[in-house]
Amino acid sequence: MLIAEPLQTAIDELSKLPSIGKKTAQRLALYLLKTDTEDVERLAESILDLKRKLRFCKICFNISVDEVCEICSSPKRDKSIVCVVEEASDIIAIEKTNEYNGLYHVLGGVLSPLSGMGIDSLHVKELLDRISEGTIQEVILALNPDTEGEATSLYLAKILKPMKVKVTRIARGLPMGGDLEFADEATIGRAVLNRISL
Repeated sequence: MLIAEPLQTAIDELSKLPSIGKKTAQRLALYLLKTDTEDVERLAESILDLKRKLRFCKICFNISVDEVCEICSSPKRDKSIVCVVEEASDIIAIEKTNEYNGLYHVLGGVLSPLSGMGIDSLHVKELLDRISEGTIQEVILALNPDTEGEATSLYLAKILKPMKVKVTRIARGLPMGGDLEFADEATIGRAVLNRISL
């Protein structure tokens, strides 16, 4: 069956999104075709705004509208604790728990030699620079409990120990191989509250 070029282009582009296969992309494209033009334009504009209006915080690498994110600039946050996460989506998951009031640092990934992710690919130097300023007293490692997350946590613990900061890891409660992004708030909240020293 020959599919009209604009529809095929939309299917091809939608199928590039994570977890979207060709069949789901086709359903989405057909849904958008039936939807009011104003709604589709609003969706398209919101997607463009993601690229036009958002950036990464120059301090912690969280997603931000401004040069410095709301968390880093808030006077209400505990500036003596920094929680190290893999991606900005992990900050959203932890913030939903309302159990943590410190700062964050987004590594931008984890050590994964097979994927080409080494130390130079991560925001480790920036973390060390923040700690060397002397304000941070505790570093919480909140990386995903999979092989790469564990390897990255062990590496960070090793290089942070000489810096005279307390290094903790969120408590177990998250399943091995799981992602923070998909865990429920209660599980993440308990894990943050019951973090352990390394």
